[in-house]
Amino acid sequence: MSRFPWRIPAPQASSQAARDTLVRTPPNHHLRDGFRTPAAARVGVVTGQTTTVPLTDRFAGLCELVASKLPFGLNRIVPPTFLGFAVINSFTFGVDLVLLTVFHGWWDWPSPVAVSLAYALAFGLAFVLNRAFNFRSHAPVGGQMVKYVIVVVINYLAFILGVGAGLTELGVQYHLARLAAGACEAVYMYAMMRWVVFREPSSGRASR
Repeated sequence: MSRFPWRIPAPQASSQAARDTLVRTPPNHHLRDGFRTPAAARVGVVTGQTTTVPLTDRFAGLCELVASKLPFGLNRIVPPTFLGFAVINSFTFGVDLVLLTVFHGWWDWPSPVAVSLAYALAFGLAFVLNRAFNFRSHAPVGGQMVKYVIVVVINYLAFILGVGAGLTELGVQYHLARLAAGACEAVYMYAMMRWVVFREPSSGRASR
């Protein structure tokens, strides 16, 4: 006979649902610029010892964390999606340069063809990444793509050709002209993505 007959074995979980534990992040964990962190980001389901968090929500959470740590009061005026836009579009700008090098430098394609194709592919990639990771939109992609193409065409004509080439013709050093055009382009593209291309329907914002 056991020396401790009153000892009761530890109960076992009767189901997978009983073993799942909800882990909530701090109450202030939400985006500050109109794109709130979805429930999947604020509440994670832990099974055993592992927590499953979608990569898109990890990216958004990291952008929000960095935005909250910005100095000089910038944390109150710089939205997390602007940081996400900067990261994604810096990456796609690098892709643009790599493709341009391949098309024109290695394959010896004509410069206008190489520049245009690299530009189109890079902006297409920027659309996909911003939609999935930065703005996390679930609206129909067809209408967004149409608006995005119009925005990109206006951007190309107004800033790449208009500001950049125009300043160069006025005597501004071409690198400085390109930087000025790039700054205008960044502000314009972010504003169009946030408030035009990936703008949430009014009913969707009201329900939140």
